[in-house]
Amino acid sequence: MTARILVVAALGLALAFYIVTSVGLEAVLTAAGHVGWRGFAILCLYGLGIFLPIGAAWFALMPDMPLRKIRVFIWGRMVRDAAAEVLPFSQVGGMALGARAAMLHGLPGSSAVGSMIVDVTTELIAQIAYIILGVMILSAALSHTEHDRLLSEVLVPGVILISTGGGLFVALQRYGHHWVAQKLAPRVFPGAMAATTAVAGVLDDIYRSRLRIGTSLTLHFCGWMLSAVGTWIAFRLMGSDVDLAPVIAIESLVYAARSAAFVVPNAFGVQEGAYALLAPLFGIRVEVALALSVLKRARDIAVGVPILVIWQLMEGQRALAGKPTRDH
Repeated sequence: MTARILVVAALGLALAFYIVTSVGLEAVLTAAGHVGWRGFAILCLYGLGIFLPIGAAWFALMPDMPLRKIRVFIWGRMVRDAAAEVLPFSQVGGMALGARAAMLHGLPGSSAVGSMIVDVTTELIAQIAYIILGVMILSAALSHTEHDRLLSEVLVPGVILISTGGGLFVALQRYGHHWVAQKLAPRVFPGAMAATTAVAGVLDDIYRSRLRIGTSLTLHFCGWMLSAVGTWIAFRLMGSDVDLAPVIAIESLVYAARSAAFVVPNAFGVQEGAYALLAPLFGIRVEVALALSVLKRARDIAVGVPILVIWQLMEGQRALAGKPTRDH
């Protein structure tokens, strides 16, 4: 499994490098350099701020959880995203480490994994709404143009497929939660799943409250929109005069491509290819779009590496102290 992941990552990295160099490495780096160190710091701080709503979306799912515990879920989400973006893992690997980070702060293993499974689902549903919004914006921009076929032959069927898959996943959790607990949960975090029935119980408790589900969905949708605003800020810092609506369309479809290619670690090549394809549809130069991709990867490293270092220090401190994590 590790060998396959490394091979896929290497192929994706080679594709990303090919796309950037075919456009012009110097042109891409020059466009990225327009942001400057101060602008890059702004992007990093803004990226950290987005963890607040998406961490709160995870916290909102937990019944009878005191508000002071929200920091545990924000931290767990930070570790999850840092691992997914920095380490050569798929997104599932990041989820496992995010659950582990929450457990180190006292969250039972069944609660950590069960709530994360539902959190991934509410995030997916919010993303589907975000993608539909992006397709609507793109449709308005491309109607009666030579790119009109892109909508009817690729994007609309893709949205229908993603929406159907999301609906089936929700139905599977809601009505087949015992199967989810026995099959899916151990894959996400095998070490914590001695009692799979506990995970099924967590799923039952969460799905009893439509308010919790709705709150998580709303917070995740806000997180997606804030992410688009961050990209708009990056474009502006590079001197690109682009409105927010086209950025929403580009970002929603780029992340749709990333989600579809979830087996590719760090979405190497997928992210670059999506930006190179979509940005010119709105008059954004390809080198500027690829510079944005480079800036995002640099930001993920600048933010993610310190997070992972802190997490490893916590792991080491706990190991030296001989403190077990809570598995149930």
